Parts: sequence; structure tokens; C-alpha cells
Amino acid sequence: MSLVSTNAPPVIEVAHVATRFGQAVVHRDVSLTVLRGEVFAIAGGNGCGKSTLLREIVGLLTPSSGSIRIFGLDSRSLEEYDGRPVHRRFGVMFQHGALFSSLTLAENVAVPLREHTALSPRLIRDIVVAKIAMVGLPPDSASRYPNELSGGMRRRAALARAIVMDPELLFLDEPTAGLDPIIAAGFDDLVLSLKSLLGLTVVMVTHDLDSLWRITSRVAVLGNGTVLGVGTMQELSQSEDPVIREYFHGPRGRAATEQASWNSRGGAASADRPGA
Repeated sequence: MSLVSTNAPPVIEVAHVATRFGQAVVHRDVSLTVLRGEVFAIAGGNGCGKSTLLREIVGLLTPSSGSIRIFGLDSRSLEEYDGRPVHRRFGVMFQHGALFSSLTLAENVAVPLREHTALSPRLIRDIVVAKIAMVGLPPDSASRYPNELSGGMRRRAALARAIVMDPELLFLDEPTAGLDPIIAAGFDDLVLSLKSLLGLTVVMVTHDLDSLWRITSRVAVLGNGTVLGVGTMQELSQSEDPVIREYFHGPRGRAATEQASWNSRGGAASADRPGA
């Protein structure tokens, strides 16, 4: 089982990041660290820049100022030399899965292996079969196209693609958005299972309060262009910051808090649901 390491250097260090698009200010001053072995979430209201920050961390966007270090390397320096060895150490599951509609499930999962390795077609096929099974999808789903899959199955297929290169670090962008609560809970359980099995550090962007209570080690709440608070869900639920209090104590927040309390008392046993 992967444990949070407080002694090892942080896996990710975000320091004083500011982001502007023209006159629009997304981030004014964002700083946070992610520790090895934790499930770290970036949360906050709509428009607070959660997904923008994630894209900056993985190198798809460049912040206006500040620095981001991943595995100890400045993300901007990755463009100055061959950064592929670092990129291979993390996998990304984009919002809604972002599968290629013209490829089968198996072909989608195989894309990173075909682009970044010299493995034989037979070995790639074997790895893909193993990853599809690992995320709880039935073998016969491999030949189906994304539009033939349910929403939950598409998320699991995207997750299989994100872990196909055996990364150390997994990024999830709104992994349960739009899923019904039962399927979302099954996906949460799957993430925890893979974290333990593969020794992953997980960073996810989400507004799903149920997921935040179920699987996170720590959460950073963004708002007003900065980090309003970082801590466990229990710590953040007791924050005096008005934005955080509204986030946690509004109607949705109260329902999620009550459900988390009920679960902690043994009122519900979570179980993964294959194929959900």
C-alpha cells in the first residue's frame, strides 16, 4: 500500500503562480505542494481556475509568472531539452475522458504505448488487455467504440489509458463529473484501489464533494485567484474563511458532510462495481 511520505521531497511544488489571459486574471498568487503517495485534490467554485492550474502543472499551459516544479524539475525547463522521460512518469485523464471517437477502446488505451515506446504489437496488446481488466471493464468492451460505451465505461477506459505507461503520478480532471452517485462512488473506489496497487500519487481536480470526502488525503480550495486553504476535509469543513464555509456548508456541502459522517460510522460499505 502506498503511504504519504512527509520526508521525501514534494512531487509537485507550485510557487506564487499567476495566470492572466489578456485583462482576465485567473490566478493572482497560487502556491501548494503535493506529497508522494497522497490523493491531493484541487477544489473550488466554477471559474476559480482549477483545470487551468492542472494544465499548467502538466505543461499544457505556461503561467504568466511564478514557478512549477514536478519531480524536482522546473516545468519550463522541460521544453529546453527532451522532457519525455519526465512526461512518461505521469498519466493524465482529461475531463469526460477525451477518447478518440474513431478508435476502439483498446486502440485508445494503446495510444501512449504506440507513440512513446518501441514495444512489439503483441506486447502492446497484452499490456492493453491487462489495463482494461485492471479498471474493471469486461474483455469484450475492448473492440467497442466510445459512442458504444456508457459514461462510466468511458471514464474507466480513459483511466486505463492514463495508467498504461505505469506512471508514478496520476492526474484526474473532473473524473466523476456527470456520473450518477453510485457509478461515481465505484469510480472513487477504483482510484483508491489503483493508488494502492500501483503506488500512485494522485492529483485530481473536482467539484464533487462526495469524492472529496471519500478518497482525498488533502484538498486545496481555490478562490479569489489564490489558495484559500489547504488541509484534510475535516480541517477545511471547520474553516472560518467565508468562501470555504459557503462551499462546505451550503446545501450540497451539508449533504456530502452528513453522508461522510454516516459512512465513517459504518452506515455504508463501499464496493467497486465492475463495468459501471
